[in-house]
Amino acid sequence: MRSRGWVLVALHLLPLGSLVAFMLLVVMFAKEPPGWLEPMRCWSPPSWDRLLGCGEGGVNLIHFVAHAGLYGMMLASIVASVSFLLGTLVGSMAALLQGYAERVVSRACDIIQSFPTFLLAISLLSIVQSPARIHLAFIFLLTEWVPFARLALTQTKVLRCAGFVEAAYALGLNHGQVMWRHLLPNMLSVLAVQWGSSAASVIIMESSLAFVGVGPRDGMALGVLLDQGIVSMLRAPHVLLVGSLTIFMTKISFLLAGQALDVHVRVFRSHA
Repeated sequence: MRSRGWVLVALHLLPLGSLVAFMLLVVMFAKEPPGWLEPMRCWSPPSWDRLLGCGEGGVNLIHFVAHAGLYGMMLASIVASVSFLLGTLVGSMAALLQGYAERVVSRACDIIQSFPTFLLAISLLSIVQSPARIHLAFIFLLTEWVPFARLALTQTKVLRCAGFVEAAYALGLNHGQVMWRHLLPNMLSVLAVQWGSSAASVIIMESSLAFVGVGPRDGMALGVLLDQGIVSMLRAPHVLLVGSLTIFMTKISFLLAGQALDVHVRVFRSHA
């Protein structure tokens, strides 16, 4: 049973691992920078020396996709991980403290989730002269911690009445020790799935912002390919296809990675 669990973990992590490995190999063996222009190859279709073809200005799509994809995955992983830590801490502590703290955190989550993240990002980035990924990360963190806080709050409200939690308090453990030793291991499975969903959401939002022209100032974002693909849909449909498939595969890979973390936690707990 345990070996089957590890096989499931490996299968769920395979898409993300393969995608990262492929992009790293492309970046390592690239002979020119990702934004290198060759006007004579503008919109050229896939060929042996340009496996994914070329986009606007003759940019090599495989190099562009590799760099933009890695930047996007790094941003998504960092935002999801920080949101996981922040949201879990805030939600769990609020539920343990109960009363006023619990109500404040719950209302704060309601207020933040009432603002659409995409529109909030456009509004805030419009006042930034040269948007960078640090600005995107900050804006995404404003909202991405909320789902983790809600999950942690709900799970902790259920677990705080459990016998093992009451026994831990009777032994003199404080809130932080109870959360770390008893609460987090019992809700890590749910939070792991949310981690994958949050990372996938960041990929979509970053691509969407780049598509409407408020993405990173270096232009290395998958949404740029969608913008180019819409313009060249009739004469070079491969550009839109490459951009769309890359975003789709990256999102699915993160969702499966979240499922892999869930399976890993379940296997570990069943044999602990």
